[in-house]
Amino acid sequence: MRVQNETPGVPASGCSCHRLRKIARLMTQRYDRALAPAGINVNQYAILRHARGQPQTVGALARSLGMERSTLSRDLGHLVAAGWVCLQRDPDDARQRRVEMRPAGDAVLRVAEPLWRATQLQIEALMGVDEVGRLHAVLDRATRTLAA
Repeated sequence: MRVQNETPGVPASGCSCHRLRKIARLMTQRYDRALAPAGINVNQYAILRHARGQPQTVGALARSLGMERSTLSRDLGHLVAAGWVCLQRDPDDARQRRVEMRPAGDAVLRVAEPLWRATQLQIEALMGVDEVGRLHAVLDRATRTLAA
């Protein structure tokens, strides 16, 4: 079954990737604008949130974020340079590096979290809480299916 575009005057696109990337860009732009006063973007925010707490290897952090390890390593370079995280040799495996949150990273998160929360509430107000819940459910199912 082919899904038609619901926007009048705009050609229908059957490409799921295009549609997901478009909404991802729109969401990213909205969150990036909101997080700018904290000096971070939404990708850095996600990394810091997942790095908070128990130190974990770069590989484990990449898996929890659904990122390629090489992409995460590149992004971590910026966070290390800012002094928000540090990379330490894993005591159990010297080939691995562990990501550890620094106090400066935690301070950035304390500023960023209310900005993120306000943006999430704004999106829920614009789209409706039920619609956001449905979107999350569809995305979670698609993630599980495609990751299998």
